[in-house]
Parts: sequence; structure tokens; C-alpha cells
Amino acid sequence: MNRPIRQAAVIGSGIMGSGIAAHLANAGIPCLLLDVVPGAVNEEEAAKGWGLDHPAVRSRLATAAIAKLKKTNPAPLYDEDFASRITPGNVEDHLERIADADWIIEVVVERLDVKRGLLERIEKFRRPGTVVSSNTSGISVNAMAEGRGEEFRRHFMGTHFFNPPRYMKLLEIIPGRDTDPALVSRMKAFCENVLGKGVVIAKDTPNFVANRIGTYGLLVTLKEMAEKGYTVEEVDAVTGPAMGRPKSATFRTLDLVGLDTFVHVADNVRDHVEGAEERAAFETPDALKELVARGWLGEKSGQGFYRKIKGEGGRSEILALDLGTMEYRPQKKVSAGSLEAAKLAKGAREKTKALLAGGDRYSALAWDVLKRVLVYSAEKVGEIADSVEEIDNAMKWGFNWELGPFETWDAIGLKRSVGRMESEGVAVPGWVKAWIAAGNESFYRREAGARFYVHEGRYRQAEEAPEAVSLRDLKEQGKTVRSNAGASLIDLGDGVACLEFHSPNNAIGADILSMISQSADEVRRSFEGLVVANQGRNFCVGANLMILLMEAQDEEWDEVDGIIRQFQNAMLKLKRLEKPVVAAPHRMTLGGGVEACLPADQVVASAETYYGLVEVGVGLIPAGGGCKEFALRASQAAAAAVGAAGSGAAGAGAAGAADVDVQPYLNRAFETIGMAKVSTSGHDAKKLGYLRPSDRIVLNQDRLIHEAKQAVLGMVRAGYEPVPEEKIRVAGAEGKAVLTLGAIAMREGGYISDHDLKIAKKLAHVLAGGDLPAGTLVSEQYMLDLEREAFLSLCGEPKTQQRMQHMLAKGKALRN
Repeated sequence: MNRPIRQAAVIGSGIMGSGIAAHLANAGIPCLLLDVVPGAVNEEEAAKGWGLDHPAVRSRLATAAIAKLKKTNPAPLYDEDFASRITPGNVEDHLERIADADWIIEVVVERLDVKRGLLERIEKFRRPGTVVSSNTSGISVNAMAEGRGEEFRRHFMGTHFFNPPRYMKLLEIIPGRDTDPALVSRMKAFCENVLGKGVVIAKDTPNFVANRIGTYGLLVTLKEMAEKGYTVEEVDAVTGPAMGRPKSATFRTLDLVGLDTFVHVADNVRDHVEGAEERAAFETPDALKELVARGWLGEKSGQGFYRKIKGEGGRSEILALDLGTMEYRPQKKVSAGSLEAAKLAKGAREKTKALLAGGDRYSALAWDVLKRVLVYSAEKVGEIADSVEEIDNAMKWGFNWELGPFETWDAIGLKRSVGRMESEGVAVPGWVKAWIAAGNESFYRREAGARFYVHEGRYRQAEEAPEAVSLRDLKEQGKTVRSNAGASLIDLGDGVACLEFHSPNNAIGADILSMISQSADEVRRSFEGLVVANQGRNFCVGANLMILLMEAQDEEWDEVDGIIRQFQNAMLKLKRLEKPVVAAPHRMTLGGGVEACLPADQVVASAETYYGLVEVGVGLIPAGGGCKEFALRASQAAAAAVGAAGSGAAGAGAAGAADVDVQPYLNRAFETIGMAKVSTSGHDAKKLGYLRPSDRIVLNQDRLIHEAKQAVLGMVRAGYEPVPEEKIRVAGAEGKAVLTLGAIAMREGGYISDHDLKIAKKLAHVLAGGDLPAGTLVSEQYMLDLEREAFLSLCGEPKTQQRMQHMLAKGKALRN
């Protein structure tokens, strides 16, 4: 059968099961969530007179798990309303309902006997053709499938979601020996396209791919630490961003995972591999055993390798464990030439090279850990996954490494590093030496925008989904139309161009603004439409604050005015372009980043888009068209409401000032901008009013530019007509007074400072259209002039300059 997946069932409502159900709900898949029947009533149920036979008691575990999803931080759901897509139940009363599911996911305790027993029960109720998977971090898929019928086994596989399922990209799919290969391909495509996952096909081996390599690397690090006497802080200083790894490095990662969980994962490999040397590598160090025995399990128990306490003045302080004394002490700052060199280097490749070249004890630690992980990864090619690419992807997507093991090996120099390893007595796998002997100097190579990797002794071209557009590849293929230091215009094909930001942090400065203007002219002449997108870590963190602060401190007001005019004019030029424009933001999209999207005909946003006009945090207001666009939307919404209540579109168009009340819509905009609200997802951006109902959300960020391009082409096919300039109906002096009164009440209540109130009054003045009579129709340029005047006046405020300085120095807002 090849039935599409429209409904799912998850059995097991713990952290992992409820998280998987939440992400299915995020993707629009209704989900049944089942768990066992509780063994006793709780106090609340007893007070209501309920017994164990009451339906609410019997399904309590799943019901409570769904309720918890709405309160958990970081949020498992894109929008807490999506919890309504999950139906609670229990395995005694409701297991037969799995017959309605197209995909059944078992997420119960990691015990083979328990999983086998549940799968036997599932087989009795599932429809033929229904996919069944076990979410497991290491139990054999083939062992679980023993005793099940042939048709069941063909539709059974392992699916190892990484926690938390919403945020972690990696999903390992583990086929059993009888799993239908066509089904594996179909599930891979579904999980990539619908759930937004990065899928790695793993072999049915202990701990599969990412946990096999990751656990080995952590154990190697612990053993190096014990042998050479490094401290917790020293190890984390080396094994974090200095090596292109997350800030959680080694010990913060272990605390987050849970030390008991990590020991269980390590023991699983040790108990199931055959070689004595590999079994020894997965032995748990004594220090880790001691911590588990003491119940110091990490974050879930309040202490592990680190412990958070309340210090002086009620401030939190994080202490580090001294493994020699087993006592916590204040953290010691770690500094060295190699660490400083890594910090100054750009990108994971250069950071790792700088760290290894330092010649100090921290370089030695990095090398001693890295060489073992690289060799072990090479030994496992073909055993845990078919290719170096899958192992690299697993580590990047599952452990958030910037480079996988084989990419790292290429970065540090394959031939040279292997020579050093062998000189130190490290046994390098034969296939690696043979590859070098054949004249190859890297596992990967790029050629004319295509990527190749080593596979069975020769280069194989990496398969790229046509939907996974790579701007880097397009630029290598000579598709750049225009470029400067801050941005480029790239030909996406089919008559669509892409405006890419690539300044530091993608902050908007003169280069980007100039390229926006040039791109609009080029698209007008030579293209059918434009996508505004990039593939940086974040879409855009706002305008170049440093330049603004320097000009303000020098009182170069004409320069500041010129910068804002250039910004406004560039955004207006995008909005008035006679060709369709689609913006495709992702992750952090703040301040000017939002304003760069507001002129677009449509926004196609990544589900993980954190979107907000945050200028008040640095003592300013949006002045690149942000206030103007929100005032325009308020005017349009008010007119539409009158039209809907009266005589339709004609009535809306003829509505007079007395008929249209923009105040309720303006109040919402004032609150959103004035409180610098940032969305927790693309869907939340819709709830906040940043995105329109017509804007789209895409779960797989790798496909974002493709989807934006398709949106442009769709508008072209539909006969795109530019949106004519529309007059904005303002709330005027009366509306401004309403907004100001709200801000004054917040100041009197102690919620905002005097300077916050000053900013709020400026924002109210701009959003309401100044002191005009309510209902006055004004131009967009009039509103832009109000924005610019308010922005300039706030730039001259000492407290605003203090806020700007603090943000640049500390990376967070100052309350003054």
C-alpha cells in the first residue's frame, strides 16, 4: 500500500512521546496520544469523587502531557492552539483507535520486552499498510520485530527522533531486514518535506549513528580529562565553539542529557559490540559512575558537572565540579593562546585549525580527542551508515556540530593529519590510507557547484533534492548578477532572482541598501520577480547599530537622517516594484530584518522564525517603514471590517471617517511594537500580526528559497499586477491620546521607566499619524516622515545612546 499519512498515533506520552505528537500537530497531522492507565487516583481526582474507572482518570497521563505542552519552555508547539490536534486516550480503552492511523509510533520505555509486548498488541488493531515505527535510541529493530507477521515487518522500522523533536533536525530512520525499501524512501521524503527533518538512514547497530559517534567522543574526552588532569571548565573551553561545537560543549551537554541516560546509552553499546577494544572504549569512567550513584544526574536533579546556586544579591551563579574533591567551586576563567586564536578565526574550519596549531596543552587536548573520533568514525563507515556523508549529517543535525567528522578531517588537512596520527601510533583504517595513496587529499570536493564525497574508493556526487536550493552552489556556477560586500543578486532560474544578504550578522548597512535599489532596477529590466532570502545563521538581526551610534555620538544628524532616508527609500522601491516580491525569513529576523520583509507581496517564512520589531529595546522606534506598514494594516483591517459588516467591498471603499475605527487595530500594533514582542515561531508571528493570513510557513528550512521562488512564479502565472499606493486612515490626535494614556498607566504602575514612556509617546505619535483629525487620509511618505523625525529625536537622547552602547557591548537590552 502507498497510503498518504494524514493521521498518526503515538503510544507513550512522556517527554519524547508528547514531543513527537506535538511536532506532528505542528505539521498539521492530527494525532492520537495514548498511555497506560494510572494505578491510583491523585488528590484532585479523589476530591471530585472519581475512581479508577472514571474516563478522565484512565486517560490522565496523556491529558496531562498535552496540557504540559502549552507550558513547556522552549515550546514544543509552534502555536499552543495546535494542542487541539492531539487527542488523549489510554491503551486499555482506546487502542483499537489506532486502526484510523496511517502512522503508529511506539515511544515507550527502552526495554526490549516491553516494546515487543506492545508491538504484538498493535499488530492486532492496525490496518494493513499502516506504517509502524519504534522510537528508540539504540534497541535493535530486528529484535523488536521478532514474532510479528510478514506484512507487519514490511511496514515496521525504527525512527529515532532527537530531543526536543521540534528543534532538533536529525531523524534517524532504521530499516529492519524485512522493511520494504520503497516504504523507507517514502517515509524519508515525508519526514523531510512535511516534518522538516534531516533524515539519515542508519543501520540496525547499537545506538545507530549520531549517538554511536557522539557517545564515543564524550567518553574519549572524559578519559583524556582523567589522564591529563584537565578541569571541567578547561574541557568545555576546548570542546565548544573553539572546535565548531555548541556552547554546551562536553559537560553542559552531559548535564542536559542526564548522566544516567548517558550511562545507559554507553552501556548499550558496550553490551552489544563484539570487539574487546571497542567494549573497553564504552566503559563508563569511575567519576561518572560516582555522580550517578550520588544522584547528581545533571539538570534534572539540580546538579551534575555544574550546579546553579543563588549568589549575592539573589543573582544566579553556576559552580563547577572539582572531580578531585567532588565539591563544587566557582568557575575559573580559562585562557590561552590557542583558545584566543580560535576565537578570532572565522568559521569552524579556521577555528579548528587555529586551535590545533596553538602548541599548548589545550591544543593537545583538542588533538588527542579529535584524532580518536576521526579514526573511530572512519572505522564505522559501512557498519553504522553507508557513507561518510550520512555520518557527517548525523553529527551536524543531531549534535549541532558545525562540521561532521570527515568535513573536519578535510579542514585540518587529511594527508598531513593522518601522517601525524601514524607517527603517534594511531592505527588509521586501511580504506583511508588507500584513498590518500590514490592521490586524493580530501573526502569531499566541489566542482562547478556540485558536491562529491568518497564512496567505495571513488567520488560520488551527492544527491541534492531539487527543492534544496543552495545559494553557494549557484554562485559557484556563475549565477551572480550583481554583488558588493553586503549583498548579492543571484539568478535562481526560471526568471526569478534572489537578493541575498551576506554582511556580518546580515546587519543592514549602506551596502545592502544600495544592492536592494540596484536589484529592484535589475529585476525590473531582466527578471519576472524577486526573492529576498539568504542562508546565513539568521536572516537579519537589524540595521547596523554601530554606525548609527557613532554618527549620533558625533551629532552628525544629517548623516543619520541620510541613513534612514536611504533605508526608507530602498524599502519603498521594493514595495513599488512592478514585479512580484517574496521575502523568505528564517530564525532571527529582527528590527530592520522585519522591515526588509514588510514590502513583499508575500512572506514565505521558516517555521523557526523569531520575528519582531525590537527597536524600543535600544531606545528607538522602527523607522524603515515598520510603523508605517502597521498603520497601513490597521487602516486596511478597519475598512475591511466595515465592509464585512455593511455592503461588502464597495461599502468598505466608500466608508467615511465616521464609519472606520482604526483604534482597536492600532492598539494591538502599539502593544506589539512598544513591548518589542518577538515571535516564538512563524505561526506565532501570524498571531502577533507581523505576518498576514496570506503569508506561508515552511517547516523544512532547506526548501525555503524553493518555496519562495514557486510563490513568485505562481503570482506571475496569475497575471501579477502591482499593488497601487493606498492612503492610510489615521487615528490622529484622539487615537494618539488613547495610546499615550495606556503608556502612562504602565509607567504609574512601575512597569516601564521614564525613558520607556518617552519612547512610547513618540511611537504613539507616529502610529496615530500625528495630531491630525481622526479619519484623515495620509500618504505613505507622510508616515515615513513622521517615523524619521521621531527616530532622529530619540537618537539624540543620552539614555537611548546608553541603550545602543549596552546592546553592542553586552548583546542584551538595558533598562534605564
